[in-house]
Amino acid sequence: MFTHIAKWSVLLAALVLITGGVQSVFAADKPFAEKKIVLQISDPDPFKQTLVLNVANNLIKEYGTDGVEIEIVAFGPGLRLLFADNANKGRIQGLDANGVGFRGCSNTQKSMAKKLGYVPEMNPVALVEGPGVVRIVKLVTEEGYTLVKP
Repeated sequence: MFTHIAKWSVLLAALVLITGGVQSVFAADKPFAEKKIVLQISDPDPFKQTLVLNVANNLIKEYGTDGVEIEIVAFGPGLRLLFADNANKGRIQGLDANGVGFRGCSNTQKSMAKKLGYVPEMNPVALVEGPGVVRIVKLVTEEGYTLVKP
């Protein structure tokens, strides 16, 4: 005879099998987010860099921190937004605290390092790995994000 715990364990195991495994069940940071947005920044213009942060902030105001999942992907000259000494570093820290992800392009970082003669120090909240444009394509085509380029 099954105990209540054993019955629930069997049901949970069945749910995991039906949904494709534990990883897919717990993959999203915000599983109840109404919207998933990837913001592209590929421009060196400080105005556009500030604009992309404003857009992220406006999305959070509209949907709440749990209602929207946001990732800002920086590549090309836009990678400068994620430099440790960028004027917007305080705003980036604040958005990170509200669940916004920051991703930098490793190809751009390598290219900039060759031109500068050193690897630029990045904001500690930024994850730099892989090509930025590939990250955007993956988020849009495989994970249901909407691309916004302010």
